[in-house]
Amino acid sequence: MDNQTLLWLLIRLAVTGFICLVFFLKVVVALWLRPRKIQHHFSKQGIRGPPYKFFVGNVTEIMGLTVRASSHPITPFSHNILPRVLSFYHHWKKIYGATFLVWFGSNVRLTVAEPDLIREIFASKSDFYEKSEAHPLMKQLEGDGLLSLKGEKWARHRKIINPAFRMENLKLMVPVMAGRVSEMLERWSEISQPGDVEIEVSDWFQNLTEDVVTRTAFGSSYEDGKAIFGLQNQQMLLASDAFRKVFIPCYRFLPTRSNLKSWKLDKEIKQSLIKLIDMRRDNLSQETLDENSPKDLLGLMIRASVKEGRLSSHHRHPSKSLPTSITHSDIVEECKSFFFAGKQTTSNLLTWTTVLLAMHPHWQVRARDEVLRVCGSRDVPTKDDVVKLKTVKPIISLFLLERRTRSYSDPDFETQLSMVLNESLRLYPPTVATIRRAKVDVELGAYKVTRGTELLIPILAVHHDKAAWGSDAHEFNPARFADGLARAAKHPMAFVPFGLGVRTCIGQNLAVLQAKLTVAMILQRFSFRLGSSYQHAPTVLMMLYPQHGAPIIFDRLDHDED
Repeated sequence: MDNQTLLWLLIRLAVTGFICLVFFLKVVVALWLRPRKIQHHFSKQGIRGPPYKFFVGNVTEIMGLTVRASSHPITPFSHNILPRVLSFYHHWKKIYGATFLVWFGSNVRLTVAEPDLIREIFASKSDFYEKSEAHPLMKQLEGDGLLSLKGEKWARHRKIINPAFRMENLKLMVPVMAGRVSEMLERWSEISQPGDVEIEVSDWFQNLTEDVVTRTAFGSSYEDGKAIFGLQNQQMLLASDAFRKVFIPCYRFLPTRSNLKSWKLDKEIKQSLIKLIDMRRDNLSQETLDENSPKDLLGLMIRASVKEGRLSSHHRHPSKSLPTSITHSDIVEECKSFFFAGKQTTSNLLTWTTVLLAMHPHWQVRARDEVLRVCGSRDVPTKDDVVKLKTVKPIISLFLLERRTRSYSDPDFETQLSMVLNESLRLYPPTVATIRRAKVDVELGAYKVTRGTELLIPILAVHHDKAAWGSDAHEFNPARFADGLARAAKHPMAFVPFGLGVRTCIGQNLAVLQAKLTVAMILQRFSFRLGSSYQHAPTVLMMLYPQHGAPIIFDRLDHDED
């Protein structure tokens, strides 16, 4: 080996060694020095938490607590579900208090459950916080739409989509919704004929909600949209299975059979939606804007893009796509987001409300008496009937306190919650926790939060806090909302089922309207009770759902002739 070759070999070894050293130092900083610095910063403020463990953080402990908590149903039945659903928070809160640090790998989260601090995060200082990035598997399910967008793009999309979710538009869908509910209830009547037959309502409610969500998203393109969302249903099942293996390193990249199928479905869904978008766009001139026909999400986005003359596709004309334009990809992702969030939120709300009324027959009787008084025993409720109900009627809105941060133009929109549904949302909120990230160094109450810190708001814990809701916080008592949301708890920010501030869930109108209509029609026709096989096991897999299903026995009501 000559001297020149040896010299080049030494140089390459030196460069390689330097690169390895830099990489090693970055790993040490990211996985050891930075976490220790963060722990020291918060410990000086009296905030502690379970000790950080190299690389894994507290993940191992969280998994252990979760597995143990979910291994058995809650017996006897109790609505004190926090120890089962958010077992890690319940466990460490007893040790460190309501505000503590928890480590998901090397990523730190500060738990925040005090209503005053929640007000700052969502309202008075909301500009200092942003939505955190969802896990890639979660993003695959929910799409890259309003749920995850930020900044100008989020504001723009929300403004365009908002008219589809105003109450005056959604009320136009009541006849269609009522027709689908009637079909479902007729099938229940047939199934229930032999006697005490258990009906798994969660499956039925998912199918019902899927139909309504599809009509809201696609309007006149309903049949095509139904086929596309059928593909997304398959993908959701595969992604949900993968989500259970989220702690296996790089699992989502492995070419497993389910992953390969999921990737294929994702490609097929996008291609089908793009084809549908092009077809709707080509036929847009033939569509008439009928005031008596509800506006659909797809039509609104296409019209907005055509109006500006900037509809483009990243895969076809990336150079012509402006930052503010609505692209094919944007519309695809919004449709995916709406289907995931709309279906899961509404179906779970219906499921838990039915379970609660089955558990508490006296409230079932009270709600039914009012439905029969307002709607009669046989008539399908109209959009006017729905807003007249009181036990299932909105009273006053907590969000009046935050009106300046809301984008809703219909003042009546903010009053579309019911006593029964409110209590269902309080005890069993679809989303049990949410996360925000500090965009800058910011003061949160008396605490100094550094830029990049994620804040975990345990919605379920806030909804079950005895300091805010009283000694009966774990009991089903819709009467607590009789004087309005603002007076239901000792703090007006103790009830956040759909979030607060500018990022309040845009689909809450649809969820509540459909839930009110469906529950009213069920109460008209049936009395119901829990099936003997029911196990009370609330569980989280992205959203709160019954781990072992919700078998309910329905008894047909024979009303006397008027």
